Amino acid sequence: MSTMPESNLSKILSNRKNLERILENLNVGIIAHDLSRQIFYFNEQAEKITGYNREEVLGKDCHEVFGAPLCGEQCSFCGSKDIFSDKTEYTMNIATKNNEPRRVKMSVTTMKDENNQNFGVLAALTDMTDFLNLSIRARKLTSFSGILGKDSKMLTVFQQIRDVAGYDYPVHISGETGTGKELVANAIHNESPRNGAPFVPINCGALPESLIESELFGHVKGAFSGAVRNKKGRFELADRGTIFLDEIADLSKPMQVKLLRFLQDSTFEKVGGEKTTSVNVRVLSATNKNLKKEVQQNHFRKDLFYRLNVIPIHLPPLRERRNDIPLLMEHFLKEAEEMHDSKPPKVSKEALSIMMGYHWPGNVRELQNVIQFAIVNCSGDTISPKNLPMELKDESLLRSSRGASRKLDTEIVKSALEKTGGNKAKASRLLGVGRATLYRFLSDHPETIPGRR
Repeated sequence: MSTMPESNLSKILSNRKNLERILENLNVGIIAHDLSRQIFYFNEQAEKITGYNREEVLGKDCHEVFGAPLCGEQCSFCGSKDIFSDKTEYTMNIATKNNEPRRVKMSVTTMKDENNQNFGVLAALTDMTDFLNLSIRARKLTSFSGILGKDSKMLTVFQQIRDVAGYDYPVHISGETGTGKELVANAIHNESPRNGAPFVPINCGALPESLIESELFGHVKGAFSGAVRNKKGRFELADRGTIFLDEIADLSKPMQVKLLRFLQDSTFEKVGGEKTTSVNVRVLSATNKNLKKEVQQNHFRKDLFYRLNVIPIHLPPLRERRNDIPLLMEHFLKEAEEMHDSKPPKVSKEALSIMMGYHWPGNVRELQNVIQFAIVNCSGDTISPKNLPMELKDESLLRSSRGASRKLDTEIVKSALEKTGGNKAKASRLLGVGRATLYRFLSDHPETIPGRR
């Protein structure tokens, strides 16, 4: 293939009109500004992506035009940040002039003059909005912002994350333990303009009451025994970013009052301090409890509930998205391969069938544990049912006992009695047989009853 002589290419690029013609015909938005953030180039595709006309932006500070840094907290021209040295790329959500959310891939490059001195920045924006929306509708996605899933329930969650990421409204994430609530909170942060600023999680149920206020709001030196220096709290550490309050239902009533006050005016006082501190923080919260019931039972303040639950997102348990089990399983096997630098075993059809039928009370976290257990327990190159934890094999045996044959054996019956605490009525229902059938079996096999020999 012939190439254009370098002299001809130089002629094209040295001609300003030719260069502008090239930039105008790109299917990429181009924004260029100097070191004072004054915009001096804004092509037609940038107009389409942002909704602003070039007459509105040329010669103006990009922060003033767009109301905030277009690149959010990743902006290298905010505060005391140093200009980046070369090139950076990231994907983020922006809001257009009409406040419509757009997902863009941004590539930012430093421009240098003939003396190799920085004189400005060129940002290339690729609009990914339609592609992402089509992928979600066509169920082509298998992951989004670090979260795995292709089940329709998870695609709905992905869409919700996209919808809320561009706004600073509080989001409350509900779901059982192990469903990935912190992953969703992190995804909301990463998809938002606050990406690049801190994401600060705190488990409200893991800290004693005497420490939670200091952890959230900080303390001053001498505030209590052991306070040998001033300490920043999580809210102060999360300034300009996002704080994630996990297990929010476990907060005491006094702490709920202090949190409510912060949500009202974004200010707080450190423990032992008198000075009021103001921060710019987005608040995300989560719990595995039903927060509405907690309010009804007077365990949680109603006014705080409405402050936190502005936008609710519910995560489905793994048993309601079983189609994602093979996808998650392969991910955890791949993780093991990278961690131990060795090829992980494959999963047999029989083992996969057991995992697909299991009810997963610990959800995705339990699946990860099961895969790790099976890898350690497998001496060959294939994970078989015998390599799985006992609880999965027990449940599989109980399920098989409900078939047409209704045959009982001592192992199945003993497992059922152990699971029901010796309650024969519950055990018979679990086994799918009548109580009379179970009683007859126990009469013939008394050694099956827990505690009998």
